[in-house]
Amino acid sequence: MSEVVWVNGKFVTRDEARVSAFDAGLLHAVGLFETMLATPIEGDEDATRGRVFRVHRHMERLERSARTLGLTDGLKVRALQELIEHVVERSELTRGAGAAARVRLTVTGGDLNLLSSRSEQPPDPTVMISVQPATRNPPEMFERGVRIAVASARANPLGADEGHKTLNYWWRLRELRAASLKGCAEALVLQVTNYLCGGTVSNLFALRGGSLITPTARGEEERLGGEDLPSPVLPGITREAVIEAAASIGVGCSKRAMTIADVLDADEVFLTNSSWGVLPVTAVEAKSIGAGGVGEFTARLRNKWLEMLRSEA
Repeated sequence: MSEVVWVNGKFVTRDEARVSAFDAGLLHAVGLFETMLATPIEGDEDATRGRVFRVHRHMERLERSARTLGLTDGLKVRALQELIEHVVERSELTRGAGAAARVRLTVTGGDLNLLSSRSEQPPDPTVMISVQPATRNPPEMFERGVRIAVASARANPLGADEGHKTLNYWWRLRELRAASLKGCAEALVLQVTNYLCGGTVSNLFALRGGSLITPTARGEEERLGGEDLPSPVLPGITREAVIEAAASIGVGCSKRAMTIADVLDADEVFLTNSSWGVLPVTAVEAKSIGAGGVGEFTARLRNKWLEMLRSEA
């Protein structure tokens, strides 16, 4: 099988993949998701097996968000990880050199109308996993870099679900579509405080004076000195890997509140997520970044990330 879908304990076809009309994810956007990248295992000569990059970190983030937001206290991280690996094994999308698959895990509040239920016992969550072909981004995106827009919407640090990967992604996708209509690959989101958040679907980095900076993510505030407000920034899994990759080549990363000037005056800027890895940014609206081309450090860091993708177990 190539495209594979698993829903609540069984494999189904794409046309059979259904949830209840009373599922809390559909009625109230009560749910979380993780998007992951699966590739062939390095050293597997036949390239018949695939693995999900840092699946354990994705599951730990999901479990943390589910507990913090009150979705469920019963997520079993190890069991979910094994389930994802089992579903990926059923797909042919990670077989062959250069193969890659997009893996999506969705967990909702289950079959429950929250506005009418009087039950004290929460329902079992709905769990869905799909394995689809990975997005094939044009090589030019990475060789020449991309231009990004500035989003109209603002992220609210006081929003309870900010900094978590909830099903409420509508506003982000609207801004991403608006950016695309301008010929841009992403949209830079500011907070209501005018500090930067990142992209609509990505984390933000800037290189200035030989050091990296990135906006503080949710959960990092107190450890970094107790910023006044919580952060609405998602602690990205690829973000984490890139910070480690930068450290391995002697470049540190400062996590702090960032302004638009930090980006516009940067030597290099790039975005990270599970689909792109490291995506060079060469312009924000009409303003070129640095020399207007892909920076040497960004290119080097992208290669380091690709090495991690191939080699990590």
